[in-house]
Amino acid sequence: MLIFGIDLITGSARSRTVQPKYALIILEDGIVIKELSVSLHRLIRLVHRHQPDIIAVDSVQEIAPRTQDLYHFIEKLPSKTKLVLVTGGDRQAGLIQVAARYNITYDRFDPFAEARAAAQVAGHGAGAQVVAFEKETEITITRNRSPGKGGWSQNRYARKIHGNVLRHAREIEHELQAGGLSYWKKEYKAFGGVSRVTFHVREDRNRIPVSSSRGGDVQIRLSGKRLDRIQYRPLSARPRYLIVGIDPGTTIGIAAIDLDGELVKLQSSRQMTMADVIELIWSLGKPVIIASDVVPMPFTVEKIRRAFQAVPYTPRQDISVETKYELAGKFGYGNDHERDALTAAIEACRYWRHKFSGILKRVPPGVDLDEVKAGIIRGHSLEQILTDRRKPARVIQEKKPEVSLDSSDERVRVLDGTVKDLRVLVSDLQSEITDLKKQNRQLSRKISEMKNERQKGINTEPDIIKRDQIISSLKHRLRQEERNNKKLQRRIKRLKEADDEEMPPGTMTIKVLSDLSRESFRLLTERVGIHPGDVLYVKSLVSWGRGIVHEIVKSGARAVIVNEKAADSITKELKEAFLHENLPFVISKDMQIRVKGEIGTCDEEKFMDALEDWAEEHEKFVKGKGEEMLDSLMKEYLAERERKVR
Repeated sequence: MLIFGIDLITGSARSRTVQPKYALIILEDGIVIKELSVSLHRLIRLVHRHQPDIIAVDSVQEIAPRTQDLYHFIEKLPSKTKLVLVTGGDRQAGLIQVAARYNITYDRFDPFAEARAAAQVAGHGAGAQVVAFEKETEITITRNRSPGKGGWSQNRYARKIHGNVLRHAREIEHELQAGGLSYWKKEYKAFGGVSRVTFHVREDRNRIPVSSSRGGDVQIRLSGKRLDRIQYRPLSARPRYLIVGIDPGTTIGIAAIDLDGELVKLQSSRQMTMADVIELIWSLGKPVIIASDVVPMPFTVEKIRRAFQAVPYTPRQDISVETKYELAGKFGYGNDHERDALTAAIEACRYWRHKFSGILKRVPPGVDLDEVKAGIIRGHSLEQILTDRRKPARVIQEKKPEVSLDSSDERVRVLDGTVKDLRVLVSDLQSEITDLKKQNRQLSRKISEMKNERQKGINTEPDIIKRDQIISSLKHRLRQEERNNKKLQRRIKRLKEADDEEMPPGTMTIKVLSDLSRESFRLLTERVGIHPGDVLYVKSLVSWGRGIVHEIVKSGARAVIVNEKAADSITKELKEAFLHENLPFVISKDMQIRVKGEIGTCDEEKFMDALEDWAEEHEKFVKGKGEEMLDSLMKEYLAERERKVR
């Protein structure tokens, strides 16, 4: 088994400036094969490269501070990799306490030691798996290219893209049918095919014969269906060992604690039968000790003990009321029956804790101390427990001693009577279950008929149908207006912030574009708006086109200033595009540009000087174009005359 143990070294996943660093321990079959210091991005890459069975952490806050981040992190993991919280699920304990159960010690100030301890604890089956997705997968096939505004071949281009999306969707549907997987799909029709297809498959991601991909005209994405809330499922199916104290009577009290003395359950009831008590204890764990606070053990408690084959415990003499208050007071209880049951369990735990103190010192690291304690309570020696732990389960079963029962034994007769009573109870319960199922089917059928009749009545009323359509349309318009309202509010806020700032004398306001692309122009328009007379400042000339120059002219912008560091990127074609549109295009040299977000300032006098230079250059450009046109006309005239003369 390959396990990744991680712990935070520096930084924080919440920080936007300092990226977190993690101590990574790679554990294979209990042996540390590598120790690394990695970032979160590199950790994901290593997980995909090695495909570990478990990623062990002592706190999910170190890798995903918010629930949304935890969903994204688990979605990035391979399907076979489990994220395990070694400190428990809903009820957590410290890593030191969890490691102590397996006799593992470490330096809690060393992140690598903590990561190693987390990996070792997870290797022993401790902790809880973090589950964020249901057993359902969504496959989404969409366009990888946008048809755009297009030209002469726009229809053919869009038809090609939508046809490829439809073809990939049919191939995936054929693979799902060949694999016998249950699914339902939804298509979004478009010109020449479909623009989007969604498959909802009732299966885990690792069972889907399709993988996420992106290329050409189509992209395919697999994602799991999120649970309403994060769940923590125990990694090991082994029930925990319990010490159970019982106070019998008309009102029965039940108290269950683990072998470390932590309270698991405390309850009392007047309506619980013996079968109910046994079922409750079985749901909590596996009792190794059934305790009573009086001597001898009451017969009811003895019957429950025999049902679990647990070790009995009774004090040397009846426990006094003062001692009961002292022992049970720190836990709290609701009545005297809960107090007596809790006192019996605590007394049993204290009695065996003294016996454990000397033996547990000889247990080697990496051994489940609960297993050792349970074995000692049952009467086994430490050597026998450690030997049986190394043997396969088949060998242990072969060497079990045979038990011969004497029919004259009183215990056999008691157990035989208990078995007969339980069989009668099971038979009665089964007949009751059959009747309830029959009644449930009848009621379900009646509810279904009532729903159908009600639905028919609703569908036949045209006024209700018309009203629902109007409500749906108004809801859609309301959502659009709310989105527009939020955009306008953000724009007003930014404009107010820009107006509130005092500009130095001799400066003017400019609006900042990251580059000459349609996306940058669109974002600036949405955030602060572009109005006639505005001056735009462009930081970079990584991308540009004649279309964006035309859009800037349509917006009524006064001029465009280019960062002087990007002056080397100015091409002849770009300059001619601005000259042709008569849009001033100047360089920010000596203009003292200051930028804050999407708003900035520049020196007004230097800007006006640059505009005058641009005007002269534009006048020369216009004259040059006129001369070129006259030369062209003259050449055409001479050529025509020469043709006629010939």
